[in-house]
Amino acid sequence: MANTVICLMGPTATGKTDVAIRLCERFPLEIISVDSALVYRGMDIGTAKPDAETLQRMPHRLIDIRDPEESYSAGDFVRDAHKEINTILAAGRIPLLVGGTMMYFRSLTEGIANLPAADPNIRAGIDSDADKHGWPALHARLAEVDAAAAARINPNDSQRIQRALEVFLASGRPMSEWQREGKARPVGEDARFIKISLQTAMRSTLNERIEERLKRMLDIGFLDEIRGLMLRPELTPDKPSMRAVGYRQFWAHLAGDCSHDEARHRTLVATRQLAKRQRTWLRAESALSTYDPLESGTIDAISAYLAGELG
Repeated sequence: MANTVICLMGPTATGKTDVAIRLCERFPLEIISVDSALVYRGMDIGTAKPDAETLQRMPHRLIDIRDPEESYSAGDFVRDAHKEINTILAAGRIPLLVGGTMMYFRSLTEGIANLPAADPNIRAGIDSDADKHGWPALHARLAEVDAAAAARINPNDSQRIQRALEVFLASGRPMSEWQREGKARPVGEDARFIKISLQTAMRSTLNERIEERLKRMLDIGFLDEIRGLMLRPELTPDKPSMRAVGYRQFWAHLAGDCSHDEARHRTLVATRQLAKRQRTWLRAESALSTYDPLESGTIDAISAYLAGELG
C-alpha cells in the first residue's frame, strides 16, 4: 500500500464525486481532484463543484487554487498532484485521484513533454488574432508550421490550437517535435496505479443525465454565476477558464450573441462531445477496471475490488 495511487476516471455526469465520497467512507483515502475547471475559484455551479458542506466533510485537494483569469496547464497539474500525492502517502493514507480531465491523468502516469512555459504576451497576441479571424483560421496557420499537431487538433479546439501556436512562437520549433523528443519521467515511477472507470452501459442514459444536470445548474443560478464572472475586468471569454463547457456558451448568450435556447443547445452538444472524447481516452487506458455507476451494488463491487488490490 505504501506507493499505491487510485485513479477514479470517467466521462462527465457519471457520478464520480459521489462514488469517491462513498469509497472514502470505507477506505483510508484522500481525494485529489483531476479536473481542469474545478481548479478555478468562483466557478462552482457550472463545474458541478462539490458544495461547501461536502468539501468540509470530505476535502478535495486541487480545488479552488486559481483565479479564473489565470491559466493552468497539465504541467502545473503534474507538479501540484505530485506534491499532494507525496503528502498523503507520507501520512500513511492512499491518494484517490478523481476526475474527467484525461490529459491530466495521462500526463501524471506516463509523463509529459518538456514544453516551453506559457507566455502571457504570446497568448494575448494569439487571442487577438483569433478575435479577428476565428480559430479555424488559426488552425490553418498551425497546419503551416506544425502539420502533425494540426492533424490531431480539431479546428475549433481553441485551447489546444493556442498552446501549439504558443510553443512554436516561443521556441521556433513545432510542438510535435518537442513531443517526439520524449517525455519527462512520470510521477512516482515506483508508484502503483489502480485505475477504475465509471461508464454507463447506454449512451442515451448518459445523455439524459447530462441534460438533467444542465437543467439543475440553470435552476440554481448558473447564469447569475456567469454574470458575476463577467464583471471581473481582467476576465474575457478567451481565457482558458471560460472555455469550459457551459461557461463559453452562456457567456455568449449573456453578451447578446445567441438566445438562451441556442446556448442551452450548444452546451448540450459540447458536453456530449466532451463525453465522447473522454470515452475515447478511456478505451486507450491499460489495466482499467470498469463499472456502471447506475447498477445496483456498484459501490460494493468497487469496494470488493479495492479490498483485494490493497490486501
